[in-house]
Amino acid sequence: MYICSMEHFVVSARKYRPEKFKDVVGQQAITNTLEKAIEQNHLAQALLFTGPRGVGKTSCARILAKKINQDDASDASTDFTFNIFELDAASNNSVEDIRNLTDQVRIPPQTGKYKVYIIDEVHMLSQSAFNAFLKTLEEPPKHAIFILATTEKHKIIPTILSRCQIFDFKRITVNDIKMHLHEIAKKEGVNAEDDALHIIAQKADGAMRDALSTYDRVVSFSGNNLTRKAVTENLNVLDYEAFFTATDFILDNKIPDLLVYFNSILAKGFDGQHFIGGLANHFRDLLVCKNSATIPLLEVGENTKETYRTQSEKTPYSFLMKGIDLANTCDFEYKTSLNQRLHVELCLMKLASITNASEIEKKKTNQRILSPNEVEAPKASMEKKQVHSERSSNENNEVPQASTETPNSRVENNQASTEKKVENYINNTHSNVEIQQQKVEESPANEENKPASGLSLSAIKKKKQLLEEQQKNKKEDVVLNEKFTEEDFQKAWKDYIENLEKKGNKILPSTLATGNPVLKGTSIHLTYPNNTMKDSVLRAQNKLLAFLKERLQNTHLNLQIEVDFQEVKKYAYTPREKYMKMMEANPALDTLRKTFDLDI
Repeated sequence: MYICSMEHFVVSARKYRPEKFKDVVGQQAITNTLEKAIEQNHLAQALLFTGPRGVGKTSCARILAKKINQDDASDASTDFTFNIFELDAASNNSVEDIRNLTDQVRIPPQTGKYKVYIIDEVHMLSQSAFNAFLKTLEEPPKHAIFILATTEKHKIIPTILSRCQIFDFKRITVNDIKMHLHEIAKKEGVNAEDDALHIIAQKADGAMRDALSTYDRVVSFSGNNLTRKAVTENLNVLDYEAFFTATDFILDNKIPDLLVYFNSILAKGFDGQHFIGGLANHFRDLLVCKNSATIPLLEVGENTKETYRTQSEKTPYSFLMKGIDLANTCDFEYKTSLNQRLHVELCLMKLASITNASEIEKKKTNQRILSPNEVEAPKASMEKKQVHSERSSNENNEVPQASTETPNSRVENNQASTEKKVENYINNTHSNVEIQQQKVEESPANEENKPASGLSLSAIKKKKQLLEEQQKNKKEDVVLNEKFTEEDFQKAWKDYIENLEKKGNKILPSTLATGNPVLKGTSIHLTYPNNTMKDSVLRAQNKLLAFLKERLQNTHLNLQIEVDFQEVKKYAYTPREKYMKMMEANPALDTLRKTFDLDI
């Protein structure tokens, strides 16, 4: 029986945990500050390490705890385990746990200078535990140093924050993670592609611990040969090639191929929003490649960077700006869309139509109106060609026969037929508007019935003649100034209202009757309580004035309408409003309420 003995596997996050400050990746500013503080004996007794997960907070705390107890005489391999106390505040967050900790603080260290207390996830402490910890944190013994670590600084009470020296750990850059993974892969004997490690670094989102865990997972899948294809398959991420291919279809206006390709991406289990969001980022990366100054913003491997440069040369700047806008809008509206797949497909079709639409616009802008000289030159060359072809055809097709025609008459006939053909050709190339215009000019009998076009001088001339005739035929305005009395006006006003009522109109007669017209000279003054009634009279004022002018034989009549906004009557609805209304009538009511402490 064969028994396989398997060596115990240690994950890379533990195996390659930093032992010195120089081993910490991406936090040079913090590590340098801590080293100088130790050298100059300028280290605070309460430190707060805050930042995202997996960026080295606990590792720096352990390195610091070890380094402050070392001196020139001590062995570098000594880890001073008995001087370091770690407390997980996620599970030990009560007042009793903090009291036990403060009791230990009083005891000085047996070896070394300091006792270091590392409290991880300190934001999980309860309110009472924070309060119990305040006094010890403010005035700790000389041999005690507290290092608090948290991912959520905003959950820590301000009284704790004010007693600590705060160090903000940042996310580790993609390039720093990638270089660290390169070193680990080299130590492990793994042949890793640059693009493969770059994808792992991007997936880690600034956390080194996540990057190392992903690296272990992918190496377990692919072995000692780590390729970009193996990483994308294992991590279920869309490869750069997917966006390069989709962009090629978009630039070539191949909508059917683009939709089929999108369907194949969905068949692999990818989300439509993930694809359209990645496409927006791809357009952004192409835009970054347009300028040499912004190329460092492109966080991809060297091989992929060259592919980006090549495709960015084929993509216009205007296309990228419109493409980013469309893709971002689609990504934003994806969750609220009822048919999410159709929503993404419509966006892809719009993207594939951008360059096609721009070409049509270019053709439109290139079109221009030809000058008369440019028009006449092709006509003249056409006439020469027609004459030449006519002559050659006559020479080839004519049969010699006895004729009474003279050479001069034959030439005249040929010229006449050629001129007729040229004239027909030119007439056929005219626009429909010019042909219609020619027909109108040639048929004087129908000139009065057909509209004149404004595209020729003759049409402009004709319009001018029509205007002059209309001006001659226009009747002069008759001015009437007969005198009339107030009774005559009131009778005419009532007659107009009665005429409206007979026609079935109910609203306007009521409005006119409400206005109480007052005659001041030739001005009729009306007053209404609101703008609605005023507007209804203004809409009918032309017919009203025409009726009154004809009845009273005076064309100087005019209408003046005013609005008198009356105070709106207020009603009391709520108990307090009713009480205030009653108190206005009798102010002593409020004294009664206060005396007996009554509620409203």
